Amino acid sequence: MSITPHDERFMAAAIRLSRWHLGRTATNPSVGCLIVRDGVIVGRAVTALSGRPHAETQALAEAGALARGATAYVTLEPCSHHGRTPPCAEALIAYGVARVVISVTDPDPRVSGRGITMLREAGIEVDAGALEAEGRHSLAAYLTRQTKNRPYVTLKLAVSADGMIGREGAGQVAITGPEARAQVQALRAETDAILVGIGTAITDDPLLTVRTPGLESQSPIRIVLDPSLALPLTSKLVETARQVPVIVVASEEVWPLSADAEGLRPSALPGISPTGGEIGKRRGPNSPVSDVDGFALRQDVGQGANPDPISPLVGEMPGRAEGGASPADMDSRRAALEAAGVEVLYCNPYHPEVLLPALATRGISSLLVEGGAKTARLFLEAGLVDRIQLYQAPVVIGEGGIESTLDATDIPSGFAHTGTLMFGEDRLDEYERGL
Repeated sequence: MSITPHDERFMAAAIRLSRWHLGRTATNPSVGCLIVRDGVIVGRAVTALSGRPHAETQALAEAGALARGATAYVTLEPCSHHGRTPPCAEALIAYGVARVVISVTDPDPRVSGRGITMLREAGIEVDAGALEAEGRHSLAAYLTRQTKNRPYVTLKLAVSADGMIGREGAGQVAITGPEARAQVQALRAETDAILVGIGTAITDDPLLTVRTPGLESQSPIRIVLDPSLALPLTSKLVETARQVPVIVVASEEVWPLSADAEGLRPSALPGISPTGGEIGKRRGPNSPVSDVDGFALRQDVGQGANPDPISPLVGEMPGRAEGGASPADMDSRRAALEAAGVEVLYCNPYHPEVLLPALATRGISSLLVEGGAKTARLFLEAGLVDRIQLYQAPVVIGEGGIESTLDATDIPSGFAHTGTLMFGEDRLDEYERGL
């Protein structure tokens, strides 16, 4: 039986449902599932917070006896392996569904194709590829971590009418209006981690949390590229590190000699965080760890990735990295940050092709790069941006403005314009690479 418009209508509903828990299901994807009998939805579910139970088992439980002979619509191929819970394919068989319609097959080698085979061998009709493009879009973060061993990276920029993203020495400057800022809060709430450079962290002193009432608990892990551990202890990030996790990415040049007995540099310790133990063992309050895959640090991390070293960001390398602070000073800074609840990760901040796989090993599937023209340029030049959200506002910054890394006229090749939205007087243009 081929996929019909009737099937697409229910799959569209399942995809909308899957977005409810984006950024809140740990390392598991947020999947939507509908159980439909005689054209009526008798069970529905999305992957639970923290990643379990899976969508299929919840939807089947809601449908109960009505699942027998019904059709299941699932945005991702049902799992076929035994993890902390039995395979969802087995549950679909046990409940007696007659047909399963799938949007996206799972690239996880433990599942890929096996779930479909298990269902068909049980006599269940299976059709895959229903609204696949839409399904892949909703699963972009999971698919990127599975296939490219790194998080899905979104670069967000707000640009004034005269092409600026801020003003020198002025701290945070409001470029967009309240409607656009509310939309950015929603984006943060469905993202695992948010990243800024140390220049932005010091100049703007941002909080980087979700401030929409009722969504505060969905604040992402906050990451600062901080080669010389210059983040002030009085910053908002440090002061709130025990409420919402903060990771500072320090240069390997400031690796403490006392960190391990043999003096191994961090590049010789793949998968290990010097101050946090095994990567993947610590996660934020909104996304506990489950089934974290251990990825090697140096792999093919995506289309357009630059294998060459990235130049340090001029003006963002204070301290020992430029010959300033002593090893004792660096150890003191590290100890003070850790005492405040900040995690220090030694991984060259200016090599995103190494940093991103390291973040993936801790279960981070989506990353929002939000702060700093230099940091934006770093990720763009490395070819490691998957989506660009470009807000253009009628505000004029004028003299002393900080020029944007890009505007709508110079979007890098490989990106397709996927839509335009208006939020008040502000225009959002979105560009994406193919998955």
